[in-house]
Amino acid sequence: MTHKTQDSFWGGIVKALGLVFGDIGTSPIYTLTVVFTLTKPTHANVYGILCLVFWTMTILVTAEYAWLAMSLGKKGQGGEIVLREIIIKLFKQGRVLAFAGFLSFLGVSLLLGDGVITPAISILSAVEGLLLIPGLEATRQGVLVVIAALIAFTLFFFQSRGTDKMAGVFGPIMILYFGSLLVSGLVSISGTPGIVAAINPMYAIDFFRENGIAGYFVLSEVILCSTGGEALYADMGHLGKKPIIRAWYFVFAALYLNYLGQGAFLLKHPDAKNILFGMIQEQSSLLYIPFLLLTIMATIIASQSIISGVFSIVYQGITTRLMPLFKVDYTSKHIQSQIYIGVVNWTLMCAVIFVMFFFQKSVNLAAAYGMAVTGSMTITALMMIMVFSKTTKKWKVPVVAVIAVIDLIYFTSTFPKFVHGAYWSIALASVPFITIQVWTKGQRQLYRALRPLDLDIFMLSYEQIYGKNKNIPGTALFFLKALDVIPPYIVHCMIRSNIIYERNILISIVRTDEPFGNIARHKKDVGTGLEFFQISAGYMELLDIETQLKEHGIVEKVIFYGIEDIETRNPVWKLFALMKKLTPNFVQFNKLPATKLQGVMTRVEM
Repeated sequence: MTHKTQDSFWGGIVKALGLVFGDIGTSPIYTLTVVFTLTKPTHANVYGILCLVFWTMTILVTAEYAWLAMSLGKKGQGGEIVLREIIIKLFKQGRVLAFAGFLSFLGVSLLLGDGVITPAISILSAVEGLLLIPGLEATRQGVLVVIAALIAFTLFFFQSRGTDKMAGVFGPIMILYFGSLLVSGLVSISGTPGIVAAINPMYAIDFFRENGIAGYFVLSEVILCSTGGEALYADMGHLGKKPIIRAWYFVFAALYLNYLGQGAFLLKHPDAKNILFGMIQEQSSLLYIPFLLLTIMATIIASQSIISGVFSIVYQGITTRLMPLFKVDYTSKHIQSQIYIGVVNWTLMCAVIFVMFFFQKSVNLAAAYGMAVTGSMTITALMMIMVFSKTTKKWKVPVVAVIAVIDLIYFTSTFPKFVHGAYWSIALASVPFITIQVWTKGQRQLYRALRPLDLDIFMLSYEQIYGKNKNIPGTALFFLKALDVIPPYIVHCMIRSNIIYERNILISIVRTDEPFGNIARHKKDVGTGLEFFQISAGYMELLDIETQLKEHGIVEKVIFYGIEDIETRNPVWKLFALMKKLTPNFVQFNKLPATKLQGVMTRVEM
């Protein structure tokens, strides 16, 4: 038993390193290089920046995410959609609930926008390490961008095959990568042991005193050391809280010791252009190329975890009816979180490659980076204040409030970056945000326009028609939103067209506010030849409706579903109608057998 416990303990840490920490783990490749293009690498500035890096990682990752956010979850799931579901349960109704909904939509959109810039900057910054290989110093930047774009294309191309087979390799590679960062940092520190004193907060205070407003704007680049910290909470459902927190302490030590080593190297080589790669090359030119290949693999793994995270967020959005029903493929029979959403994959790929060619250099990309991340961190903190204010742990409210203020300081420090490219992160985030707003409001408006019929009124007409005994042999399925109201297409089918089978089953699928769980209720004898079948499933649950029906002895002859033909002059509803046409309908999304499907069209004016 002891051996098994140890296996799960270390196995969980290894998996967390491979699946969760790729993004924040690749930050040392570019963070200090970017910071010291804006700041002179004087002794005071190096110590001040290293101090800020330590406290940024401590407050915004360890305190905000590892300690506070990760204490809030539902069945082990995390993320802003989960926070929204918790707030809905706590507040029930009112302005706070509406505000929380808006914040969650904004936070999710910023994370999705960030999912474009993160792979671009990570892969491009690693590929730029080729410039330090003897003989490749004169390689044109355009060639490096093409290499980075090819790596990105290959990564996205293989997404549809699934990554569960590779997931076992990710952990060991990241152990090797973090181990290399740790060792190289310690080697560099050994030559300048005094650099360890940089964690003293007085160095940060002195930095602001000497640099004034310029020091405040440098925070917009310092935050790069914490990008990816939100993955601790967002990816909590994949592995559980404990393995991620345990792994984070190791990652924190490896990252910060490497930052200290880079600082020590910079004090000796103030003209270094690429600090991490320059430090490694000085330590061992023989190991430089293996290390470069290792960092490229680490950036690919980081990008993979971001892509998987984006799929997961979009899937949560689909099942909670925040987003259209994009086609989803399940790429693994073993890992439930392994899904593939084609339209998201190819849109993301085009955006990543476009951003690479638009910005050309990782330093330029850093100018666009940070605003979405700090915005998302601020939103998470505000939502946590709402949750803790309604729980028994109200003492956490002032703690989170202080963190929220710090988040806000970092967020406002990124404002000058807007004109230098940060507008791209906002533009990218606006796409999912507008999609969520149009889809949620359109669904509500469509439901009102359809004017569903109350069950009691429907039953009177149904019983009269069924009693004529002109019913079609076999079983028919009818899908509807809720069992107490009947949509127009069913009224059109049964009442107006007299299409009634011997056995008619009304099926409703209800997504609960829990991540997992799947309960089927079959109610017979609702009326003569009429039955109810309700599936209550968590919003992360992957459904196999056909199998569940067969388990309850239901083998259908035909499946009816409604299609809306929307007529409108309103440009917003025109966009909503276009979304409905371009995305799969309910039965296509749930992969019901095409040979049994019968679509019934209803014309709706919105």
